Amino acid sequence: MLRSDLKLTHVRRARRTLATAATCAGVALGIVTLTGVAAAAPVSLPDAAASSFSAPAFRAAQSVVTAPTLEGVVGDADAALTRAQTTLKDAATVESDIQAAGLPLAVGDASVDTAALQTATDRLSSSDLLPVVLVPALSQNASTEAQRVAERVAVLRGSLNDAVAAKAAADAAAEAQRQAEAAAAAEAQRQKEAAEALARVNTPEGAKEFAQSYAADQYGWGSDQFSCLVSLWTKESGWNYQAYNPSGATGIPQSLPGSKMATFGDDWQTNAATQIKWGLDYISRGYGTPCSAWSHSQATDWY
Repeated sequence: MLRSDLKLTHVRRARRTLATAATCAGVALGIVTLTGVAAAAPVSLPDAAASSFSAPAFRAAQSVVTAPTLEGVVGDADAALTRAQTTLKDAATVESDIQAAGLPLAVGDASVDTAALQTATDRLSSSDLLPVVLVPALSQNASTEAQRVAERVAVLRGSLNDAVAAKAAADAAAEAQRQAEAAAAAEAQRQKEAAEALARVNTPEGAKEFAQSYAADQYGWGSDQFSCLVSLWTKESGWNYQAYNPSGATGIPQSLPGSKMATFGDDWQTNAATQIKWGLDYISRGYGTPCSAWSHSQATDWY
């Protein structure tokens, strides 16, 4: 039945009820009036007693109790029904959300008892079949049950939100831990590879491999220049990064003093690659090419 039909039914029933009540009241009033007149005819009332039922006093007594209007009853019923239906939907939604989340709640029981509210809603929805005088009680009952269920829904929603937030925090912490462990593993791998590379470059053959690659990449020197470089540094240090001359010359390129090589790295004492980078830069600036440096060394016994 449409809402307008409900209201129309209420109005029609109310009119019939009010008409019947008015008829009964009129008959009763007539009987009382006639009886009162007949009984009171021999009695002469004092003026003071008559004045106690003055018109203003009677109107004031009438204003003490004001019956609700038909439109008010219908409006209250509509509001109560709407709230009850909305609360039922909210209860179903929160239960569905809790089930979907699959998280334990601090409140324990995650159910909402909506049986009484559903019954009250059904009765209020069918109030067009009942006398209008019963509708206010149905509206009040539906409102009371809706309030009870709404409070339960609010508790569950808050508990669910807390559980979701706790899960998100735990997930974030776990992800941070995973990333930290991954970063630590990557750093450990990097250090391992660096140590292996250092161990390799600190051998004569490893130092030569690095020097040939670096000379080609940074200076464009080919195999002919590398051959001169091999001869030069074999004479100077035997490609030993720990080589040391009493004069103070140090490392593969025999830097004098060895601390000059710090311009290419603080690890110049322990890393052949750092020594080679400095040595190639020294040759480039001082002689142009390894072959020129080698020629000078052959002629003067130093470079």
